[in-house]
Amino acid sequence: MPFPVLKNYLARLSHQTQAGTSVWLDGEGRALGRFFNCTMTSAFQPLRELDSGKLVAFEGLARSVSKADEGLSLWRLLDHAASDDESVELDRLCRMLHAINFFRQSEAEEADLYLNVHDRLLSAVSSNHGHAFQRILDALGLPIERIVLQLPTVTPNQGWLLNYVADNYRRNGFRLAINVASVQEATGMLERLHPHAFKLDAGNLSDEQAVASFVTVCHAAKIRVIFKRLDTPAALAALQRIAAATGLPIVAQGYLLDKPLTALAQAKGAGVAVAAAA
Repeated sequence: MPFPVLKNYLARLSHQTQAGTSVWLDGEGRALGRFFNCTMTSAFQPLRELDSGKLVAFEGLARSVSKADEGLSLWRLLDHAASDDESVELDRLCRMLHAINFFRQSEAEEADLYLNVHDRLLSAVSSNHGHAFQRILDALGLPIERIVLQLPTVTPNQGWLLNYVADNYRRNGFRLAINVASVQEATGMLERLHPHAFKLDAGNLSDEQAVASFVTVCHAAKIRVIFKRLDTPAALAALQRIAAATGLPIVAQGYLLDKPLTALAQAKGAGVAVAAAA
């Protein structure tokens, strides 16, 4: 493991019981955490170039591991049950677990880790977004430059809040990806926010010419466009047409290529066959 501080932290965790800490290790070495009565860990879904299958990054996703609440959506729990303070606690716990479970694996290599920021966090944190997570990464000796925080889609009247939060995260050393509902929405943010990446829904590409033009503009500006939720052959065909129109590599993520998995090693080589055969 190339991160000695993290290695020492995991060694200490291995001697602690579930009752003695809010974060502990299971028999497979995975870091687990607790929120209310839900035990959670991390799964990782690859982001990869569509034509070659090359791994670009992974997105960390929270997964329940308790048999009693199998399949529970942690974000739905946050939406409907948690207070603002509890939502901040859950968000930070998830990001900490994902960072630990990602960087403890040698297969992480040079890949980036994309982590979600829930929309409630935009307004629940009063100031200095990202500072607490920056301190966690520093304490664990983990590379902040390998982390990309994914900001949620916002309503038009939340534009000022997105600007404020994005500025805070940047000041704390994070790169940003922004989820957008459409090319038109992303175009309005392009020069104002200039994120590391935009994320568009691969199942909602009705105007392929506009999407192709946007991909070309972003490529020139060194902004990555990632197509999430690539789950159907029709969406794959649309992305392949966009790739042919632009002559540029297309980065995609979805169940048609990869399921989220705990072990990064299982993602090696996956997705390539689908991309090559389509």
